[in-house]
Amino acid sequence: MANILDIRRRIRSVTNTRQITKAMKMVSAAKLRRAQDRAMAARPYAQMLTNVLKSLVSRAEIYDPDTGEPKHPLLAKRPENRILLIVVTGDKGLAGAFNTNILKAASRFLESKAGKNVEIEAIGRKGRDFLRRRYPVASPRAADSSESPRVTLVGEHVGVLGKVDYAMVSEMAGRAIDRYSKEEVDAVYVLFNEFKSVIAQRLIVERILPIEQVGQASVEQAQDMGLKEKEQAIEAAKGTGVRLRPEDTREVDAAAAKFATAQVDYIYEQSPEELFRSLLPKYVVIQVFRALLESVAAEHAARMTAMDAATNNATDMIDSLTLAMNRARQAKITKEIIEIVSGAAAAG
Repeated sequence: MANILDIRRRIRSVTNTRQITKAMKMVSAAKLRRAQDRAMAARPYAQMLTNVLKSLVSRAEIYDPDTGEPKHPLLAKRPENRILLIVVTGDKGLAGAFNTNILKAASRFLESKAGKNVEIEAIGRKGRDFLRRRYPVASPRAADSSESPRVTLVGEHVGVLGKVDYAMVSEMAGRAIDRYSKEEVDAVYVLFNEFKSVIAQRLIVERILPIEQVGQASVEQAQDMGLKEKEQAIEAAKGTGVRLRPEDTREVDAAAAKFATAQVDYIYEQSPEELFRSLLPKYVVIQVFRALLESVAAEHAARMTAMDAATNNATDMIDSLTLAMNRARQAKITKEIIEIVSGAAAAG
């Protein structure tokens, strides 16, 4: 049995660790509240952009009447031989299985696209490090049809999730749009944690190019939270001020949707075709921007839950060590009493 001094040192060490994990939980909760607010603040713009595009679809000729082919290159569908995958992970650890689950989903996606050229653009240090160890780094380029199918890492963005900048996202998404328009890639996917609230989130692979239908997400893979994960998230969110359920925006959504469905002949400053052609790339950019905002919120939620579990485990360990210390102290006292009694009996 360990001596009392060693146990006391262990208790002191675990107590200090518990203070750190408790502080990290509260920090993550505060960051999560801000991330939720920022994601909600970006929603009106994204929704109105979607509604304007829906309105333009009904007023503009987006398909050639003779051939039936789309006039905009972002609507054109091709066989998926060259794929661009954007993987969004975190820059830091201590978030439970958050990054691991994303990378497992990325591996499953790559297995499902075996035999095709897949180029990966990593956002976040954890994903970058994992993918660098497994796949070669290459510059973005048009894939040679004679080249054997392979997976390459063509881009990385580290340290951008602390404060997601729209200009950076616009530049990154703009490169993907340009490459798709030039037929250098046949499809663009984004893998991220879709976040609505602490208990309403899922890990998804969403195809953003080609655009099948404006306002409708094209989800390739999806993995919802388990019941145990939801229960842990609910326990972690208690007393932090974090919203457990998504904010009810049904009335606002219904009012905004009237723009797209209203039987009104809007007068546009440019022709509907020109507006549709210029706004569609912005729609793709806002999809990537939304993915990053929601991924940041999901990471903070995962870290808050992980730190809450660590704090609870530290408390249980302190209780166990305290019990062991009391037993050791009791055994020591009992031994000393026995020695005193034995000595007195021998002297008598």
